Amino acid sequence: MSFVETQFPTDISYGASGGAMFSTDIVETFGGHEQRNINWSAARGQWNVAHGVKSETQLAALIAFFRARRGRAIGFRFKDWSDYRAANQVIGIGNGILKSFQLVKSYSSGGVTVDRVITKPVAGTIHVFKDGVEQASGWSVDAATGIVTFTSTPANNAIISATFEFDVPARFDTDQIDISLESYSVGSWHNIPIVELRI
Repeated sequence: MSFVETQFPTDISYGASGGAMFSTDIVETFGGHEQRNINWSAARGQWNVAHGVKSETQLAALIAFFRARRGRAIGFRFKDWSDYRAANQVIGIGNGILKSFQLVKSYSSGGVTVDRVITKPVAGTIHVFKDGVEQASGWSVDAATGIVTFTSTPANNAIISATFEFDVPARFDTDQIDISLESYSVGSWHNIPIVELRI
């Protein structure tokens, strides 16, 4: 068991700091020019959730969650409050053959569009549309993979879109609890790193 569909406590993740990161090697020449080498084709999230712990109850819940995940060993769902929704997102175009479509979220800036594959949609938040018309039935979604499957094949050139919320597959990036007791029965854990998993 390397991943569980259990969500990290959202009242703690609400206070997290961090977000998307890339990996880029920069080589500088003697003349001051640069060569930038892109190591990752897609961003990977990284957060510190220590600031989200505001009470003894939250700290106890965090310790229990950490022990149950065995530190870095087992992945889980994480809600990144800075980026957890997609609205009217096109996820595919019907070709008369395909019945299944992967949820994605697109980010556009300066004429560049980057698609992010969404594998952990939140059940109960997903709305699916054909040519802008919401489909109340005739489809299902796998909340563990983000794949939407229709019972009947969408027509050729039908625009398939979706509105949904999503979690990020993640894990702790530490195997050690490091708590300091700052006052009677209240402790703090100053650095609690969480990183996104590629699934």
